Amino acid sequence: MDVLNGVAVHAVRGRRKEYRPLKSVLCSSAEPVNVAKALAALGFSELYVADLDAIMGGRTNFSFFRQIADGMGLDLMVDAGVADIERARKLMDSHVAKVVIGTETLQYVDFVADAVEALGKDRVVVSLDMVDGKVLSKLNDAVRAQPMVLLHTFQEMGVNQVILLDLARVGSGKGVNMPVLRQALACLSIKVLVGGGVRNIKDLVALKNLGVSGVLLATALHSGKISPDALKREGLLG
Repeated sequence: MDVLNGVAVHAVRGRRKEYRPLKSVLCSSAEPVNVAKALAALGFSELYVADLDAIMGGRTNFSFFRQIADGMGLDLMVDAGVADIERARKLMDSHVAKVVIGTETLQYVDFVADAVEALGKDRVVVSLDMVDGKVLSKLNDAVRAQPMVLLHTFQEMGVNQVILLDLARVGSGKGVNMPVLRQALACLSIKVLVGGGVRNIKDLVALKNLGVSGVLLATALHSGKISPDALKREGLLG
């Protein structure tokens, strides 16, 4: 779930100025708590939230993190532009299960190691944020030019779960960035999740068979292209 200006939005290709309130076959409301309630009722147990307000330098939506975690029993995986331990601890205090450190807002690679030490490796997820396969980050050009080396560095720091998120494919229906995914699966021994471009149930089955540990699923689910019943039939839900 992507949240902007306090409401759930339909994310398309990372063009955030064009994002509009979510319209979903699963829920008539774009209020984040209501969207989360609808997903929980369908049997989902974990919810990824990109707090775009926080990521873009604005207010962090701490209040509804606690509402969702406590009221729906969902484990929250939240990217809120975390760049310091204090903010990470505030997310933990809001009952977030896992803090996502996105490379988009990561200023120093060593912060990942600090977060793992402070929060524990099971509470930290690193998101390799990309646009058309190129790393989106404030890190220097040399670091951004070697995404697999960067991922391996995170693994050596104790991270045991990473997300490959190609923003240019989010909401596009273009399919997942398979070349980057295959490289990551080949060079890492930790859990790899992927986001951006999933088209249908066949994509999900193929990703599972490749060894992907999880998928960030939004557009195809809310549009009805992938139904909860289809997910259950394939053993991907419930």
